[in-house]
Amino acid sequence: MRAVVVCAAVLAGAALAAQPVRLAPYPQKVRTFYQAGDPAVPAALREAADRPPGVRAADGAVWSGSPRGLTRVDEKAPPRDRLQYFAGKRYLPDDDVQRIVADATGGVWVRTRTGVSHIELRPMTLLQKAEVMEQNVRLRHDRYGMLGDSLLEVPGDLSTSRHVDNDNNGLWTSIYAAAECFRYAVTSSPDSLANARKAVEALLFLEEVTGRRGFPARSYIRKGDRMPASGEWHWTADGQIYWKGDTSSDEIVGHMFAFGIAYDLLPDADLKTRIAATTRRIMDHIVSSGYHLVDVDGQPTTWGKWSPKYFAEDPEDSALNALELLSFLKTAAHITGDGRYETEYRKVAHDLGYATLILRLHDVRVEMNYSDEELAMLPFYAVFRYERDPAMLAAYRRALDDWWQNMQRELSPLWTFIYLTGRPDAAVDLPGAVWTLYRMPLDLIDWDVRNSHRTGIEWATDADRHGRREARTLLPPDERPVMRWNANPFVVDGGRGGRSESDGGAFLLPYWMGRHHKFLIGE
Repeated sequence: MRAVVVCAAVLAGAALAAQPVRLAPYPQKVRTFYQAGDPAVPAALREAADRPPGVRAADGAVWSGSPRGLTRVDEKAPPRDRLQYFAGKRYLPDDDVQRIVADATGGVWVRTRTGVSHIELRPMTLLQKAEVMEQNVRLRHDRYGMLGDSLLEVPGDLSTSRHVDNDNNGLWTSIYAAAECFRYAVTSSPDSLANARKAVEALLFLEEVTGRRGFPARSYIRKGDRMPASGEWHWTADGQIYWKGDTSSDEIVGHMFAFGIAYDLLPDADLKTRIAATTRRIMDHIVSSGYHLVDVDGQPTTWGKWSPKYFAEDPEDSALNALELLSFLKTAAHITGDGRYETEYRKVAHDLGYATLILRLHDVRVEMNYSDEELAMLPFYAVFRYERDPAMLAAYRRALDDWWQNMQRELSPLWTFIYLTGRPDAAVDLPGAVWTLYRMPLDLIDWDVRNSHRTGIEWATDADRHGRREARTLLPPDERPVMRWNANPFVVDGGRGGRSESDGGAFLLPYWMGRHHKFLIGE
């Protein structure tokens, strides 16, 4: 088992229980490309390239160029922001920086070998940033109410966006639905309520479309849409909808997470009734199938397995999947009010020993899987909302601490906020988690990003589970590849050449959750 290393720098300042962070405007990076001859480009930028050693901007920071990008050094900034790196098409036409001219507001104009970039530092509140993410969802990521992928026919050109199905449309839609529920709880805005309702309706339909009630689809397309390239797909009886099967535990985790939050926070009595009915059918399906998710072929899906038999065959999943099943049952008991699920929950926890299995993470884990962190933390959120038994809460907190040993170095706002719901008096680096929200890029295009040539990065001894080189140093989110919370933040090279755009749910959920729980004060 790979040793887990917690960087001392990450834990600095976390000696006391976290206090809420008061939000303030923060400079967000906005880049615009120009041709060298465009009249908007400063005349000084058209002069012969001389690659000066450094240019002092209007705010006192010094910008320097090289054949491998651009750096900004601000000695007055907090340590995490003192040195910032700009490279790749997120910021530059190419990385060969030849000339820099400061603008009047702290940004710079940069001439490279192939073009010109204007990089602005625009002070924005996190609420304003969230509004940008919401607009992106509406423009390019709302596919039949599901949060979908945006593929770009022309790399980097958002006007060429087209929708495409995703293996985990159910999970990503759940993330967005929960974000909008929290947003509604904080703001009472009609827009957030409409968005939450639409996303929840999409989740409910995934369970309806398969024709096997209690078994939700991963995703679906409609007749006439571009056909998928891979996966297990089925037509509805009327030939109008093509839905994706072999549904994963990811979808059930997402649905139960979103259903609990929507049930608690939305005002619609009819929607609550339908959420309860769907939750009941999913849970009855899993329990009656021996704690499996059974597809239309009568066989358990590849990853929809929570039974003792499966744990005996593949113990590596036992700590995680035991937690998932306990969370599903506790959520179903809460939403439906049906004592059968509480009885089943106690049976699973005590008679089958799942309350002990959740404590065995370090015994059964073979490799670090960051997707598993997501599949653990969303269920943890539910059990800490609904469990009242001191003995079970103590077990969940011990299990949570096991997961947190690696997570704390990631400075994930989502994991930090969920951890605090279970450990409200814990010493965590809450300002560091908020820094991650500040530094998540506005530009969510999946540009190629390369950092492994940089000095100052400490490297892990081993590659990650996919064979990729992995750092111990946590780079800022706007300097590493675009990612959701199921990805490894210590892989510092990546990207898809600007051929897709992420949906923004990874920002929206922690932002609105943090405000709802008052870990964040202000906008």
